Order: sequence, then C-alpha cells, then structure tokens
Amino acid sequence: MSNQPHDNDSSDESSTHFGYETVNKTEKAGKVAEVFHSVAAKYDIMNDLMSAGVHRIWKQFTIEASVARRGHKILDIAGGTGDLAAKFSKIVGPQGQVILSDINNSMLNVGRDKLTDRGISGNIDYVQANAECLPFPDNYFDCITIAFGLRNVTDKDKALRSMYRILKPGGRLLVLEFSKPQNDLLEKAYDIYSFKILPKIGQLVANDAESYQYLAESIRMHPDQETLKNMMLDAGFDQASFENMTGGIVALHKGLKT
Repeated sequence: MSNQPHDNDSSDESSTHFGYETVNKTEKAGKVAEVFHSVAAKYDIMNDLMSAGVHRIWKQFTIEASVARRGHKILDIAGGTGDLAAKFSKIVGPQGQVILSDINNSMLNVGRDKLTDRGISGNIDYVQANAECLPFPDNYFDCITIAFGLRNVTDKDKALRSMYRILKPGGRLLVLEFSKPQNDLLEKAYDIYSFKILPKIGQLVANDAESYQYLAESIRMHPDQETLKNMMLDAGFDQASFENMTGGIVALHKGLKT
C-alpha cells in the first residue's frame, strides 16, 4: 500500500485526515486525544511488543544524532512516556534544561510518573502544549526532538514553523517517525503486520483494537521521506536530510537552523 497524500495536501482547507477517515480540521486533535487517552497506560509495553524492542535502538540513534551536551536546553515534543527526555536529562546535567511536552495530559502524566519513579528530576519540566503553537520564546532551544508524534499533528507545516521559531541559530530539529519502506517485499509484509496483526495485539494487551488500527492508518497517511524533507526546507530550515532505519519503516529527519 503506497503512502497517500499527506494531510496538508487536502484540497478542502477545512478538512484533514484521521487515519483513512476525512474529518474537519477542528475535530482531529480531539480524536487523536481519545486514542492516546485510551492507550497511555499500556503505551510502553505496546511499543516493545509492536517493534520487538527495536524502538529503543531507533531512539538511541536519535539521541546520538542530537549532539546534545551539558548545559543544553532541549525540548521533546509529543514526548509521551519520556524515553528521550530521560536520556537527555542525564546528558545535559544540572545546568541544562529538558522540557517534556505533549498535547495529551494522560500521556504527560504517565511520563511524569515514570520519570519521577526513576528519580529523574531537577532539570526536567513538563508542559502540555500543541506543536502548532509552542509556548516558548524565540531562539531558545539547542535541540528539539519529536518521536512518533508529527504524523498526529493536524497542520504539520505550521508545527514545523513553530519549531523553527524557537530553535536557536545553530540548533537542530530531529523528527523520528514511521515512513515508507524502501523495498516492495518489506512493504507488503509490513502492511500485513500493520493491518492484520497489530490491531489484534492492541485488542489483547490494551483492550483497544480500534486505536491501533488508527495508528497503522496514520502511518500510511504521513508524508514520505522526501516530502517531509521538503516540508522542513519550506518551514525555514537551511539544511534538511534523513536517514532510513529498518529498511525505511522508520526515518530520522534532521533540520538545521543556521
């Protein structure tokens, strides 16, 4: 199944995609919120099951690509249960700052509780925020990450511009997201897994097949690698590039503000 046109390509400017369903733009955020309220409690265990633990490797690659160091200010958007924020907290040290941000308060609460239970505090703050209108000063962060969150944003172009605004000159944006497999056989196998097996795992573990059906659909509606790279350039990033992982099932996009 090939990628469909991404959300911002809709000829009707008042509508967008919620998975394969066309909805009014004003409705999407609420529908996405319902999905993540539903899956928040089982989010970590489902990540491990869905990816056979490989999501940890993808995230570690993102951490290394961030070039984060002591004293940096880092924003993790759609940070969910805090996997990236926990690692960044250790890297930036007491003089640094990490903000774990998510539009969904259920996910944010799970992340806060998990990191607090692990003794991670002092240099980390939690902010409920919409990626399209981030409530931070211009030229503030050394690095911004968004992992498996951009595809759920209603207006991705607006969100990318918002991220560009709050990055310092010399700062970088890292977008870790599901993307388009680069091999036809892999793509076919991935489709079978996504639409036949994933919702069943969701039903068994999280008692919610429907949310995981949406997640599979939302991946197919997300811009492919080249499209997202060009969207980042259009948002103002002076350089944009990407690296495929796991055959293009996931890609890490990097944008630099010079």
